[in-house]
Amino acid sequence: MQAPTAPAAKGRIVPRMSNPYAQGVRPTMFAQARKGARFRRARLLIIGCGDVGQRVLQLLPVRTRAVQVLALTSTPHKAPMLRALGAQPLVGDLDEAASLRRLAGVAQYVLHLAPPPGQGTVDTRTQALLRALGRGRAPRALVYVSTTGVYGDAAGAWVDENRPLAPRSARALRRVDAERQVRRFGLRRGTRTALLRAPGIYAPDRVGGTPRARLEKGQPVLRAQDDVFTNHIHADDLARACWLALWRARPQRALNVCDDSALRMGDYFDQAADLYGLPRPLRVSWAQAEAMLTPMQLSFMRESRRLRNARLKHELRLRLRWPDVLQGLAAGVGTASAPQG
Repeated sequence: MQAPTAPAAKGRIVPRMSNPYAQGVRPTMFAQARKGARFRRARLLIIGCGDVGQRVLQLLPVRTRAVQVLALTSTPHKAPMLRALGAQPLVGDLDEAASLRRLAGVAQYVLHLAPPPGQGTVDTRTQALLRALGRGRAPRALVYVSTTGVYGDAAGAWVDENRPLAPRSARALRRVDAERQVRRFGLRRGTRTALLRAPGIYAPDRVGGTPRARLEKGQPVLRAQDDVFTNHIHADDLARACWLALWRARPQRALNVCDDSALRMGDYFDQAADLYGLPRPLRVSWAQAEAMLTPMQLSFMRESRRLRNARLKHELRLRLRWPDVLQGLAAGVGTASAPQG
């Protein structure tokens, strides 16, 4: 049973997902949520109900009443949309610690999707959240969605979760700080925590979720000898991984949440251009790229790694709906149908 989909707000695409049971999220998972909630429903608190958070909500069969979902939002006007998706909105701001007091002991399960602040090396938002949660009975499980940027540059090598962290940007440093805070909280309070490290999140129905706009602008990519590997995960698969991690992840565990693709960035954009019927991007040297692209765009070209996802498949038992990024993009232009399973 799919949760109702809220009307699209102006300038905002509300994601739609097909039957979650066909995607590997089965009724037995909801039975797990009932264990330990003998006299009342288990409560799930979602922090950061943007695109991925809304997809998680659409996975929940609301009529089973197995899980009551609370969603923290800093914008009160989102409350009707969250209610339409089956969640009870709570107004609070991670940048205002006083507004988070009501979160203490409010839920047995927490999904933390909110990004860190835009500056500094400390994630003060995660810090404020954990302090609020720590004032009451600790949650049983806490899942935090991080980034594979915490690994830094691997020069194209294969990377699993045992690789030492080597963040190179302030953005990645903030994520490492958040991961450490979450792990410490779990060890101190006996909460089973999971760190989901995600690469580039895409989806045809996600705002800015495809490379089409960049291709239409004619932005260049690196020539073959300078090119780097890039990694991806479909937003629907990430949402399913979030849900499964709440029930199946091992204590204090990190997992790479990525698909099976192993493409160099230039090849990815070339094939995407072919898919959209657009000209392939210009290939340039690194020196030329520095003069033509923004610092943010260049930051993604300074790191190269190929991600292993064995833990995702074996421990969470997630069967990727979109194991190949080009297949996922093609579905959005009507040239491929959704795979079965």
